[in-house]
Amino acid sequence: MRMIPRIPPLEKGGRGDFQMKIGAHYLGNGRCEFTAWAPLLKEVKLKIVSPQERLVSLSRDERGYWKTQLEDVLPGTLYLYQLEGERDRPDPASYFQPEGVHGPSQVVDHHSFYWDDDTWRGLDLSEMIIYELHVGAFTPEGTFEAVIPRLDEMKDLGVNAIEIMPVAQFPGERNWGYDGVYPFAVQDSYGGPDGLKKLVNACHKKGMAVILDVVYNHLGPEGNYLWDYGPYFTDRYKTPWGQAINFDGAYSDEVNNYFIENALYWFQVYHIDALRLDAIHGIFDMSARPFLQELAERVEEFSNRERRKVYLIAESDLNDSRVIRPRELGGYGIDAQWCDDFHHALHVLLTGEDQGYYVDFGRIDHLIKSIREGFIYSGQYSRYRRRSHGNTAKDRPATQFVVCAQNHDQVGNRMLGDRLSTLISFEALKLAAGVVLLSPYIPLLFMGEEYGEEAPFLYFVSHSDADLIEAVREGRKEEFNAFSWKGETPDPQSGETFLKAKINWGSRDEGKHNVLLKFYQDLIGLRREIPALSALDKDSLDAWGLEEQEVLFMRRWKDAEKSHVFCIFNFNKADIAITVSLPAGRWQKVLDSSDRVWHGPGTLLPEAIASGDKITLRAQGLVMYIKKGIAW
Repeated sequence: MRMIPRIPPLEKGGRGDFQMKIGAHYLGNGRCEFTAWAPLLKEVKLKIVSPQERLVSLSRDERGYWKTQLEDVLPGTLYLYQLEGERDRPDPASYFQPEGVHGPSQVVDHHSFYWDDDTWRGLDLSEMIIYELHVGAFTPEGTFEAVIPRLDEMKDLGVNAIEIMPVAQFPGERNWGYDGVYPFAVQDSYGGPDGLKKLVNACHKKGMAVILDVVYNHLGPEGNYLWDYGPYFTDRYKTPWGQAINFDGAYSDEVNNYFIENALYWFQVYHIDALRLDAIHGIFDMSARPFLQELAERVEEFSNRERRKVYLIAESDLNDSRVIRPRELGGYGIDAQWCDDFHHALHVLLTGEDQGYYVDFGRIDHLIKSIREGFIYSGQYSRYRRRSHGNTAKDRPATQFVVCAQNHDQVGNRMLGDRLSTLISFEALKLAAGVVLLSPYIPLLFMGEEYGEEAPFLYFVSHSDADLIEAVREGRKEEFNAFSWKGETPDPQSGETFLKAKINWGSRDEGKHNVLLKFYQDLIGLRREIPALSALDKDSLDAWGLEEQEVLFMRRWKDAEKSHVFCIFNFNKADIAITVSLPAGRWQKVLDSSDRVWHGPGTLLPEAIASGDKITLRAQGLVMYIKKGIAW
């Protein structure tokens, strides 16, 4: 077992070299070091709230950091900063807010937790099967520790990485997490710092990685006291969530430091394996060395120092391959990104929806291009955006793209939070699973997807300000104007809205839910066992289709004479007769979603095929053949 090593603070000149530890660092033996950045204030004092109230003056350095080191301060001590003698505020780098976003911060001893993951060195991105979950909605208890008993069942499914939606302290007890206002503080209602550490430790002991969703493009509106401390925000840019964070103006070195320190904090203190960077298209930075590049550099330095590879995975609406291109080739050097184009192309083929951003998709050719390259829009005109969009990702390896059929955004940002299980047929659900899990990319499942969960995942909050609550309600309604969804928008503030999002874990053992669960399990098993599928390689792949018949073909291989698979995906709602064109040899059927064992209508396909054979595909079915004579 081991304790967390402390990284010594560095103070060097120059953007990207500067590093300052911030927050309340407990040093042991009752000693604690407090550091807060407030460059424009003339006076900052530390106010110890409990166990005995006292006021302590701080010294200011040339960069605007106010510091002190105190004796007789034990873990659990509550404190605030008194600004200009007028107002008391929580620590912007608070590690814990036990009384919520408006209450005092608490000193945390991060050295006291004993880890027993010494042998854990992480997973390679290419090996990951990611499972996204919301801590509050994943279990009845809605806590980190309540997730732990479910890890074995996720592992049995084949999942080896969980992705946790944001846990930074937010107002109230229920929220998606994107309204967090204390990036360093773990949500109190989920179980706080120790709860998260217990979950990560348990995952590592079971060979599972942990990805954490973090938000560096904005902070939530309620409890956001960064305004009181310094120029964290700028009015030069606007985001969908208000003023942008100041990543490139005056004082931006310290703002950059705040968020880079946050990223390193999750890796160092909580042993997180990867960070998913929310909506980086909301990060505006015109500097020569942008924040995202600095972040990638510092994370790489951390990986090298710790001899443990950790990752950054971006969510980006830009279709800009510079995000994931190596720095030596002019990119930011982010390890991977979500591929929204893949989701949108698949969703429209499955549902036929064509409103909002879905207007840009709907052809088999779209999905083929995404399977081959990643981005579909790589400079073409976008009807939705009314301009050309994106650049090519053709040269980027498959290991840099995360794909899915569902995620929190694509379900939760629908007016009624409806999942695919309530929109398409059971056959189509299996088809969707096959496209994602047999693709050459890193697959992501959204909690409950594997058994066809039907509970809606709705947007929910628990703010305390009446005007803000009403603004959120109206804002949600406006977001749906581009779509023709019918019905009344559920109230985000209602506790009932949140409770409806709780998944029904027991359903996975019942009827078709259990069949779908086993289908996912088989797909993941095949993906791992067959080299042609486990090797994520866009170069050893061919994809083509029949647009009118709505049929997509895909071949993947790993040394063509050693491992070679052929997949057919029929998006047509009718049975389709086709003639197959394949490399020479006999091909043996491995998986057929139409088989009755999968509650299908019964297959019409032979056990073996050869090029030139005429076959009939079941409606919305998928089949996979492997070249005969090739060992797995």
